[in-house]
Amino acid sequence: MVRARSEERRADIVRAALEVIAERGYRGASLGAVAERVGLTQQGLLHYFPTKETLLVAVLAERDKWDTSGAGSREGWRLDLIDSLVEYNAMRPGIVQTFSALLGESVTEDHPARRFFTERYTQVRTEMATVLRLEFGERLPSGLTPERAAPILTAVMDGLQYQWLLDPAAVDMPAAFRDFLRLLYGGDGRDGEGGGAPGDLGDTSGK
Repeated sequence: MVRARSEERRADIVRAALEVIAERGYRGASLGAVAERVGLTQQGLLHYFPTKETLLVAVLAERDKWDTSGAGSREGWRLDLIDSLVEYNAMRPGIVQTFSALLGESVTEDHPARRFFTERYTQVRTEMATVLRLEFGERLPSGLTPERAAPILTAVMDGLQYQWLLDPAAVDMPAAFRDFLRLLYGGDGRDGEGGGAPGDLGDTSGK
């Protein structure tokens, strides 16, 4: 019973942190602001999450659960659904900023987010390979296997986020990702001009 209450409290804190991040961005998501949102003192919040980084890792893990809730995991996704996720991320800059900031910091030794991102990328590369195999079979039009293309697909998704966060007026993240998908389909003639993509990616409005 005590454990169930503790888990429920942790879930409340994570939801509050998501709300604060959405409203104030990464820098504004202080432990004090989150604690106030759930009716705790900052010291009380530290009982559940000893550092801001551990709380933000929990927020990102929860975000991943929500993003994959429809399919159970990215293994059930298609490329057009990933395209939709990129477009959705463009509507939530606070959480994308949190992800990107923690990702950059996590490359240092002993950072509390390092294990999360290491394990996440191992999982995501496997899932992206499955997505690509479902779409193309054992070889992409470029000749790459799904396993070799998966890290590139993953890198494009996360790399575009950094460019978009730094200069959103210059980088249309959803449109740039759709351009990358055209490169994946290059040479298969789907659109009659030497390339194609899932759905109708000739329309970059996202509709």
